[in-house]
Amino acid sequence: MKDIASKRNNINKEILSKVLDHIGKYKIFLFFSIVLAAISVILTLYIPILTGEAVDCILGPGAVDFDGIWDILKKMVVIIVLTAVVQWVMNTCNNKIAYQVVRDVRDEAFHKLQILPLKYIDGHSHGDIVSRVIADVDQFSDGLLMGFTQLFTGVVTIIGTLIFMFSINVSTTIVVVILTPLSFFIAGFIAKRTFSMSKLQSETRGEQTALIDEMIGNEKVVKAFGHEPQVMEQFTEINARLQKASVKAIFFSSLTNPCTRFVNSLVYAGVGILGAFLAIRGYISVGQLTSFLSYANQYTKPFNEISGVVTELQTALACAGRVFEFIEEEPQIPEPDNAAVLQAPKGNITMQNVHFSYNPDQKLIQDFNLEVKSGQRVAIVGPTGCGKTTVINLLMRFYDVNSGRILIDGVDIRDMTRKSLRESFGMVLQETWLHAGTIRENIVMGKPNATQDEVIAAAKAAHAHSFIKRLPMGYDTVITEDGGSLSQGQKQLLCITRVMLCLPPMLILDEATSSIDTRTEIKISQAFNTMMKGRTSFIVAHRLSTIREADIILVMKDGNIIEQGNHETLLNKKDGFYAKLYNSQFEGNSSAMHN
Repeated sequence: MKDIASKRNNINKEILSKVLDHIGKYKIFLFFSIVLAAISVILTLYIPILTGEAVDCILGPGAVDFDGIWDILKKMVVIIVLTAVVQWVMNTCNNKIAYQVVRDVRDEAFHKLQILPLKYIDGHSHGDIVSRVIADVDQFSDGLLMGFTQLFTGVVTIIGTLIFMFSINVSTTIVVVILTPLSFFIAGFIAKRTFSMSKLQSETRGEQTALIDEMIGNEKVVKAFGHEPQVMEQFTEINARLQKASVKAIFFSSLTNPCTRFVNSLVYAGVGILGAFLAIRGYISVGQLTSFLSYANQYTKPFNEISGVVTELQTALACAGRVFEFIEEEPQIPEPDNAAVLQAPKGNITMQNVHFSYNPDQKLIQDFNLEVKSGQRVAIVGPTGCGKTTVINLLMRFYDVNSGRILIDGVDIRDMTRKSLRESFGMVLQETWLHAGTIRENIVMGKPNATQDEVIAAAKAAHAHSFIKRLPMGYDTVITEDGGSLSQGQKQLLCITRVMLCLPPMLILDEATSSIDTRTEIKISQAFNTMMKGRTSFIVAHRLSTIREADIILVMKDGNIIEQGNHETLLNKKDGFYAKLYNSQFEGNSSAMHN
């Protein structure tokens, strides 16, 4: 247990150190916040002295110093107004620090998202990643803001009240100081348990976000297969765990205030009784006793606030830990300093002795060799899981090879910038992706400065212009995330238009016409044939009729090329794998290919 507690403390120190590093960028606001906190506390603590003086002005019936009381009241009004202004400026500084730090952390997290390898994105729940960047940062923000608002003023208030109390009576102050550590002991005891519960709460919330995100993205599939009861059961189970973790976290954090208040009430009662005896014996005046009781109350009040801050900070640190863990994930392999910029590539592609697997325990592509000359069309076919799409992922450097090399015009793709590499490929996938915005904004992603005439010409070439014109605002029609109400075929036509507009020197068509009707597919195929002239092209297709014109057909199985040649050559191999697949499709066999 000691080892676990020690490890937890070390983790908290590391997280706190990272938070302080981020706060360090805003030292000027931090400096003003501390100075203003000190001024605010001094002004606040001067009020009880004035109150005590006002009490001492009331000597008895008919012996009230009204002029003295009036002068004291005027001083009080000025001090109260000045205190309010100082506290407003201090809170502004605290807000500035908290929200700028949170902005920086969220910027870092989103930047890391852009440079993380796809292996991380594919291997982690998308909902959990979203939860870290959004919900956890918000929780961290709340704890940080409370820390700045109450921690500084609380500490300064404790120091200030001690000084004022010692100036009034030393023995009574010592009693207060002796009893006070009980509050810290209780707060520390509770805080340790709050951290672990808060961490579990954040993790479970991330799991819940992941499930909701998954269900929203696949709602049609869920409904089509009547999977709602199972989904509800899964959500209920996660929700129950979240409720349990949340209740425990809230229970421990809610214990702090009443426990510390109880101790503080004991301190206040002790001060009152001892002060009354001292006043009776003439060691202090009634006004001084009034001031002392006010100070005793103000002295214990920050302990309640600091105790609350400590438990809130535990929650904030747990959330910050998850965010920093994400920020510190290993990024994709950095580009060399002298990385080449791929300009006007001819499209000669070579894959030499390539080995790759997503999981070290499951071999996929082994000793893969391929030579593609400029302008050739390469079709890749094979059964599900044979590595067709993996070859595309390697060409685009979405994943790096485990060993071997991929060369474009004789240059290793690892020695060139990813941006220039990917700009040289036009890519249309089976899975369409559109972002929230206008139709035009979605089309010009690869060429932001395209003119309206260029956009329309590309849409006409992709046979998308006719349906775009029928939309309420044409090319200015705003669509929601992932295309909204557009059909799958229309979304795919927009993705094809996007590539038609850029016309890069190399093309990748991965089931590019899978969601389009046969009549439109024929027209699109004609457009693709025009577009592919003089361009190195890779075509992944399960309908073998669409790849007859390919210069090279690679037949893959278990990560290896088992056959290679053009359509006629492969079809003449009566017992060949390609010939069997091709014939099975046209004979209505059940062994139709799927990617």
